[in-house]
Amino acid sequence: MAPILPESVEQLRATGNQSFRNGQFAEAATLYSRALRVLQEQGSSDPEKESVLYSNRAACRLKDGNCVDCIKDCTSALALVPFSMKPLLRRASAYEALEKYPLAYVDYVTVLQIDDSVKSALEGSSRMTRTLMDSFGPEWRLKLPSIPLVPVSSQKRWECLPLENHKEASKSKSKETTSAKSRVSSAGDVERARALKEEGNELVKKGNHKQAIEKYSESLWFSNLESATYSNRALCHLELKQYQEAVKDCTEALRLDGKNVKAFYRRAQAYKALKDFRSSFADIDSLLKIEPRNGPAQRLRQEVNRNLN
Repeated sequence: MAPILPESVEQLRATGNQSFRNGQFAEAATLYSRALRVLQEQGSSDPEKESVLYSNRAACRLKDGNCVDCIKDCTSALALVPFSMKPLLRRASAYEALEKYPLAYVDYVTVLQIDDSVKSALEGSSRMTRTLMDSFGPEWRLKLPSIPLVPVSSQKRWECLPLENHKEASKSKSKETTSAKSRVSSAGDVERARALKEEGNELVKKGNHKQAIEKYSESLWFSNLESATYSNRALCHLELKQYQEAVKDCTEALRLDGKNVKAFYRRAQAYKALKDFRSSFADIDSLLKIEPRNGPAQRLRQEVNRNLN
């Protein structure tokens, strides 16, 4: 008697997951395809569920070496739920296998904006950097497509996963963070980080804040121990009215250097824009204890104080 095939989207997906774990990638891809058809025939809009099915089928195609269709599925998944890490990582791997290194680099770098501790993305971006430098020389960055800026809401997506996946995600996050902390930058990495930071500084002078963020971000992936790089990137976020990102960068800068006056000032500005006047006032107070005669900070304190009273 032939086995009864699952009919619901959830059953098809679960059976596909089991087939994938068993190494039956073609069978898993067929089950994910069937789940997609059922979902689309139902006519109900569920972008998250549909995106996961495309991403899962992409994983099967990547395992089978079908990189072209893997890229198509990842792109479909990302169109439904932008900045999802798994399809970005799978597409990056497929691009790399097809020797489309600039595109692979962009996807790895995008993942690192979402979570800068993902080991496979750190290794991939470093690998692509070396390959692109060897292929195109010092001007290799001119060959790159634009790198999208990832909003804070997407950076925190892993915290908002369904309950059934939360334990696995938290475990993965912890493991990746540990790997990042244990990673020691080489002398070459530190030198590249400094050079990229200087490129970012030059872009700031020209008013190109979006491009400067890309340079500072890339610098931090090579070496994340430079307080000034974080506070410089915070300045760009302020200019672009990305206040939460500015707060985050200033906090990291102050973790590395508790007397970084620029980080205190820029975080105070960001808090003021977010109408968190108490936090803003506290940062200005900390700054003035370091530099009592700092004119801009004194003026900012007066502005914030008016909002507190």
